[in-house]
Amino acid sequence: MTAATLQNRIENLVAMARLLERVDAEPSLIGAAQYQSLARKVSALLDDPELPDAALRAVLGASGACATLYENLHYDRSGLSQSQLDAAVASEVSAAEAIERARRTESRKT
Repeated sequence: MTAATLQNRIENLVAMARLLERVDAEPSLIGAAQYQSLARKVSALLDDPELPDAALRAVLGASGACATLYENLHYDRSGLSQSQLDAAVASEVSAAEAIERARRTESRKT
């Protein structure tokens, strides 16, 4: 692969990552089918075997949406390696609290 081709692939990934960030911030910009298409394109770019690890890490570090997508694609190997541990733990605690509140509300009804 030539340096120009590699640069083009990296630039495409960066552009698509920016678009994904924009759409994640404003979901009403596109429909569900368009979002799925965008996610598939970004997924394919993230899984490019020719993509240098440093470029991949830079994109994942700059784009939370791409990092989340990457985690979902590679959860079997990497788990939540791209998410900050504090955010992941806070999310888990919030979910557990919501479940407990729902249980208490339901038990009061019966």
